[in-house]
Amino acid sequence: MSVDIPSTDLLSVVLEQARTGADLPAVKDLDRALSYGELVDEVGRLSRGLGAVGVRAGDRVALHLPNSVDFVVAALATLWVGALFVPLAVTDPVARVDGILADCSPVIVVTGDETGDETSDEKADETGDVTGDVTGDVTGDVTGNDQEEGRRSAPRSGGPPRVRFSELRATDGAPPPPFVAEPDRAAYAIYTSGTTGSPKGVLISHGAFFAAVRSTAEVLGLDRRTRTLCVSPFHFDGSFGTLFPTLFVGGAVVLRPREALLFPRTFFRAVQREGVTYTGFSPTYLKLLLASPHMDELKGGTLELIALGGEACALGDIQALWDAAPQLRVFNRYGPTETTIAVTHVELTPELVADGTVPIGQPHPGVTFHIVDDRGLLVDDVGQIGELYIGGTQLMIGYWGASELTAAVVRDDVVSGETVYRTGDLVFRDQHGHYVYVERADRVIKRFGVRISLLELGEAVRSLPGVSDAVCVVFDNDGEVGIAAFVVTDGSVSVPDLRLGARGRLPDTMLPDRIELVDQLPLTTSSKLDERRLLSDAGLHRAGDRSPQAV
Repeated sequence: MSVDIPSTDLLSVVLEQARTGADLPAVKDLDRALSYGELVDEVGRLSRGLGAVGVRAGDRVALHLPNSVDFVVAALATLWVGALFVPLAVTDPVARVDGILADCSPVIVVTGDETGDETSDEKADETGDVTGDVTGDVTGDVTGNDQEEGRRSAPRSGGPPRVRFSELRATDGAPPPPFVAEPDRAAYAIYTSGTTGSPKGVLISHGAFFAAVRSTAEVLGLDRRTRTLCVSPFHFDGSFGTLFPTLFVGGAVVLRPREALLFPRTFFRAVQREGVTYTGFSPTYLKLLLASPHMDELKGGTLELIALGGEACALGDIQALWDAAPQLRVFNRYGPTETTIAVTHVELTPELVADGTVPIGQPHPGVTFHIVDDRGLLVDDVGQIGELYIGGTQLMIGYWGASELTAAVVRDDVVSGETVYRTGDLVFRDQHGHYVYVERADRVIKRFGVRISLLELGEAVRSLPGVSDAVCVVFDNDGEVGIAAFVVTDGSVSVPDLRLGARGRLPDTMLPDRIELVDQLPLTTSSKLDERRLLSDAGLHRAGDRSPQAV
C-alpha cells in the first residue's frame, strides 16, 4: 500500500511500515494481535466508521479506552480522518471525565466493548494470578482518584454521543483517503492538571508529535527487532514515548491492562513471555519493581533498555537496577507535556553519575534550552541554577480554549526572536554539557528567611535508619506554609524516633511540622506520586491555594 503523505506525518510512517513489512507483528494485547498489514486495514475500517458518524477534519474525538489494540487503532484512525484524538482515563471519576468533555466538545466519545465472562487461559494467567504478589506496594492505592466512582468511569448521559468501538468498526463502505496533515495542525490534546488541579488540554501539533517520536526512536536506537511493553496509561503522554516510537521503526508493541501491571509479577511475566526488549515508565514505578522479589528475573533476559521519565530519578534506585540486571541500558528522559512527550534523552552510565547527580541530557535536535536566573537574566555558566525555558520544534500549540493561561507560560519576551515555554523547573548545566534537573521552582520555598528544597529535605528524611521511603509536601498550617513528611518505615521506628533523628541531621528551620507514617506512597493514574491523596488522607490541605513563595 503506497500512500503519498508528507514525511512529517506520523501516520504516513505507519502506512509505509505496513507497505514494506505487512506481515511483521505490530501490536498485541491479551485479546488480539495485529500485523502491520492488519493494523492498517483496521485503521482504515475504523476511519470509515468515524466518517459515517460525522467526524470531519479538525474535530475532536475522545477515546475512552484502556491500553489496548483498540486504542491504537482508534488514535491512528482519528489522524486518518484529519481529526485530533483526546485520550480519557478509564479510571478517572465521572465528574472529571465529564468536565474534560465539556471543555473540548468532541464530536463523539469512542468507548470500549464490555466483554463477557469468557477469558482466555493467557488472559486469566496474566491478570488473575496476582495473589501473594502485592508486597504492600499498591494495595488500595492504585490511582488515588477512583475510589468513589469505580475504576471504569463512564461519562454521564448527555453531551457528545458515545459510540462503541465495535459499532464504528462494523460500518460498511470504503475508507476515505488518509488526510494530509500540515505540520502545524493539531494531532492530539492531552489533559493535565498541573499545579492547580483544574484539567487543561495541551494541544500538540503533527510537526511536534513527529519530531518527538523520531528523536526518541533515534536516540534509543529502536528498530524492527524492538519489542516494547507499554506500562504507562495512554491518557498520560509519557506512554507515547514507548508506543509511537516503536510503531515508527516497525517494531512490535505489547499491551497489558494498566491495573494488572501495578502488580510486579504481571510486568515480569509479560517481559519473559513476549521477549520484551524495551520499556519505559516513571521512577515511582521503578521503585515498585525494585521492591518485588522478582527483580532477578531480568538478569540475562531479553530486556535490553529501560527509559525513565516523568519525575526526578534517585541515583540509588538506578544503581539497584544495574545491580539486579547489569546488561540493562538505562536512559533518563525529560519533557513537560507542553513540549511533547520528551525533549531530552541521555544514556546513564556509572561514570556519568559518579558525582552523585543524574542528568536529563541535552535537548533533541530542533529544541532549544535557555536558563533564566532569579533576576530574569539568561545564564549559561556551568553549575549556575535557573529556571528552564524551552523553545523549538516540540513546543505545544497552546492550551485548548485558554489563551490567557497559554500567554502566561508561552513567552516571546524572554529570548530575543524566539517563542519559549516557561517550565517552572530549576536546572543547571554540568561539566559534560548535560542539563541536570534540580527541583520544581515552586518546591523551593522560603520559610523563616531560609531557602528550603523539599527534594533535599525528603532525601534527608529518607536517609534516617528504618526509613524505606519518604516525601515532603507543603500544606496550609493555619495560614502559614507548613511541611509534612510522609514516611514509609520497616516497622522498627516511630514518629518520635524520626523526629529525634531529623533533629540530628537538619537545622530547626528545615524540620517538618508534621510526620505521617504511611504504608506506601500512593500513585496517580500516571504512576507519579499522588501528593494530593497523601494530604487528603492526613486531613491536610495544600498551602492556601496560594503557592509557597518561590525563589
